[in-house]
Amino acid sequence: MLQHTPAPKLGKRLTKRFFDRSVHEVAPELIGATLLVDGVGGIIVEVEAYHHTDPAAHSYNGPTPRNRIMFGPAGFLYVYRSYGIHWCANFVCEEAGSASAVLLRALEPTHGIAAMRLRRGLEDERALCSGPGKLCEALGITNRHNTLPLDAAPLAIHARTSKPEVITDVRIGISKAADLPWRYGLKGSRFVSKRFPAR
Repeated sequence: MLQHTPAPKLGKRLTKRFFDRSVHEVAPELIGATLLVDGVGGIIVEVEAYHHTDPAAHSYNGPTPRNRIMFGPAGFLYVYRSYGIHWCANFVCEEAGSASAVLLRALEPTHGIAAMRLRRGLEDERALCSGPGKLCEALGITNRHNTLPLDAAPLAIHARTSKPEVITDVRIGISKAADLPWRYGLKGSRFVSKRFPAR
């Protein structure tokens, strides 16, 4: 029989105000927070920051029909298709016009694990949400969630209840601005998409 630890106690729900700051403040503070979509989700253990001055950001060359939600206001979900295969989810940050966002890379599953296993077709909890596309598939995030507010159903983001140790590294799978240490993770987590270098 499969076993897992009980879901941890949730902190207060975050509002749009939390995201109306620099993406470099928001991203590390999301580590340890809990994301739920229709009650399914877990603890955020890995994210990446994308700033509008960053050539790797979708917003770098200005607004398009796909990325318009990135140009504000803060506190909304930006969902896009990666390589025509996987959905990726981002939290829009900063005041209107700044076009910055936090990419969700990995969660530690804590709520609705049976639903995640069914959607992903596997049992291993560590592999359910260990990557942007895996995470979206496990939580059922698709383009129908694009532009939804982060502080209203079906989304709920709960603040972390303690301050974890956050580590940084370069972002994954990009060719531009690849040297920027804008990937944030929970130290020691086995649920990240790729291990962080030992410090």
